[in-house]
Amino acid sequence: MSDDGVVARTVWVLVCEDDEQLGERVADGLRGAGFIVDLARNLADAGAQCGVRLYDCLIVDRGLPDGDGLDLVRRQRESGNRTPALLITARDSANARRESYAGGADDYLAKPFSLGELAARVRALCAPRRTQVTPVLTVGDLVVDRLRRRVRRSGVLLTMTTREFCALELLATRAGTLVTPAEIAAFCSDPTSAGAIDEVITRLDRKLGEPAIIHTSAAGYLLHA
Repeated sequence: MSDDGVVARTVWVLVCEDDEQLGERVADGLRGAGFIVDLARNLADAGAQCGVRLYDCLIVDRGLPDGDGLDLVRRQRESGNRTPALLITARDSANARRESYAGGADDYLAKPFSLGELAARVRALCAPRRTQVTPVLTVGDLVVDRLRRRVRRSGVLLTMTTREFCALELLATRAGTLVTPAEIAAFCSDPTSAGAIDEVITRLDRKLGEPAIIHTSAAGYLLHA
């Protein structure tokens, strides 16, 4: 919980950028700032990801291999999705900015830009949504109380370390979705290695008992009742 009494929550960002090096740099920078980031390379992938997850912010390049990133924002607005959208583009002109805002974008950032400024703008775009927090997460017979930091399974109170609770909170928030060790480390502000995260998940899995609800793969972890 923050000093003003607002419950801190995970903020998920979708970055759609076809430049692989820039996309990874932006994603890593935002993860370092505490955001959870998914990365898409084109409009088709971004549209598919928006169809399965409600993001807190969209960061979309306008010049994509399969079209204009602004079209993604337009389609989201037409479908009723009001997720804040920030366009990043080399088209730094008054006309380009007007077109972007008219198409439904909430913010506009010309290349080149600093990662610090980008993170600050994302925080500003997501700030009004911070009160929309689910204090209790339920996945099958698992109940994660984010306010009291308590975990129960089948009504039994379980003892969790800070790392274990943090990892479980993210897994429960993203139940049914694969979560990578890097995402857990970023969410928990934990600089430890992927191997250390794996140890946390192993202990957590043991504490949660049978039947197992954390499924582990080479790519990450998935919580599923």
